[in-house]
Amino acid sequence: MRPKLVLWGASGHALTVADIVSLCGEYELTGFIEDSAYEESPGEFCGLPLFMGRLHLDRLYHDGVRFVIMAFGNCRARLDLALFAQEKGFHLAKAVHPSAVIAKGVRIGEGTVIAAGAVVNPAATIGNNVIINTSASVDHEVLIADGVHICPGVRLAGRVRVEEAAWIGVGSSVVDRVTIGAGAFIGAGSVVVDDIPPFSLAYGVPAKVIKRIEP
Repeated sequence: MRPKLVLWGASGHALTVADIVSLCGEYELTGFIEDSAYEESPGEFCGLPLFMGRLHLDRLYHDGVRFVIMAFGNCRARLDLALFAQEKGFHLAKAVHPSAVIAKGVRIGEGTVIAAGAVVNPAATIGNNVIINTSASVDHEVLIADGVHICPGVRLAGRVRVEEAAWIGVGSSVVDRVTIGAGAFIGAGSVVVDDIPPFSLAYGVPAKVIKRIEP
């Protein structure tokens, strides 16, 4: 019998994660949960139950569900809600698409999702609750901290460091040895050639810091 899994999130990214879970076959996907200030009766998403409200976690645990993946994009919320679920007794599951190319020995943290066509090269380290999205490339010795979102088509050169809960937008490139600070947001299509401070919004070719983001 496969262990039971619930996905936290019910939007486009959750569809991607559900597809990966189905293809891998390691878990039985039992439904989806959305955060809510109040508890509602279950609905439906992707043909499975959708539970509105975090209080449903207790019910799911009682029904034998032990694994969860944060299946939405917001970096800080993924970390916060993953901790909440763990405090309820849940374990964080990984989801790695069969077409992803992962070098031998790469460390992949709990709760991390690696989508179709992604490449992770030798000596890279991937933290917990990370998203490496469709066709993203993570080169040698890259360090990606917890809660980071690497969007589709991103290219990270060797020895790049991406700190906690940073977001790198669709199609962006980051050159060798650059550091993206914690909580930073890199706009789509940017080319990052210099370090980006924590909690900064940056974009452009080359990327420039536009403003500070409040943590």
